Amino acid sequence: MIDRRTFIGALTGGLLTAPLAAGAQPAGKVPRIGFLQPGPSLPGRFEAFRQGLRDLGYVEDKNVIIEFRVAREPKEHAALLAELVNLKVDVLVTWTTPAAIAATRATSSIPIVAMTGDPMRTGLAASLARPKGNVTGIAILVDELEGKKLQLLREAIPTVSRIAVMWNADNPVWVGVVQRLSEVTPTLGVKLHELPVTDSRHFEGALLSATAAGVGALLLVEDVLFGGNSRKLVELIAKYRLPAMYSQSAFIDVGGLMSYSVNNSDMLRRLAGHVDKILRGARPGDLPIEQPTKFDFVINLKTAKALGLTIPPSLLQRADQVIE
Repeated sequence: MIDRRTFIGALTGGLLTAPLAAGAQPAGKVPRIGFLQPGPSLPGRFEAFRQGLRDLGYVEDKNVIIEFRVAREPKEHAALLAELVNLKVDVLVTWTTPAAIAATRATSSIPIVAMTGDPMRTGLAASLARPKGNVTGIAILVDELEGKKLQLLREAIPTVSRIAVMWNADNPVWVGVVQRLSEVTPTLGVKLHELPVTDSRHFEGALLSATAAGVGALLLVEDVLFGGNSRKLVELIAKYRLPAMYSQSAFIDVGGLMSYSVNNSDMLRRLAGHVDKILRGARPGDLPIEQPTKFDFVINLKTAKALGLTIPPSLLQRADQVIE
């Protein structure tokens, strides 16, 4: 398990001072970007992408147009992506693996810049260094991320013997990840209890089964199903008094115990860099898929106190933010 990873491969080319290279777009044509946000609309997330474009010289509605769409449920992906394709966008930007998969079904010709889980496992890319096809972007190697979260949760509660992992059974990324987590847990001295769900209506039943099985802590993986129900999940988990490791600091803002996640603002600014290269004429299949380099670890001591937990000082020292 490591906290930081370097980029895979060298990035192609340097940034030019002009917003677009000559010949990359027809003269007078304003490039159009389609941005699909799965789950609830998060203005801060979209703003980080827009800021990334501004840093590269783009001015919205002058030398670039952004078509922003929100898919509140995965079943809306196809219709919204079809709408963006019909608008003849020059680049599609997606967030989450299911959204990226839906984008590849919607088009095989429009470049796709995506934040995904493991793109090789899901068939989105041939490799990180040379993805081929029409997809590039940033890949969160979820085996390592979720393994790190599990390790931190175990350190926070040294006496725990059984940890549950809640995951979205409709997301193809998680089957393999949960299998690998189950192989890791014996080295941490704990057993893993699986809680597959596919709908927010399943949350409470899953938590009931966890407590009945003697689970002492919960790992919540990074998934749009959970991100779109953060307050509901935190309230339910508090009801069953389960110490939990979450996937985003948004959970901590509404009372969650701990979160360890990639820094989303940094990733979105870097996605803007991929978009810039493609608008200059680069092919997505030739642009290496990058990996996150910035992570955020947040601990809520108020919640720890309510649960009767004492977080080890060594863990507090490694946190990026401690809420008291």
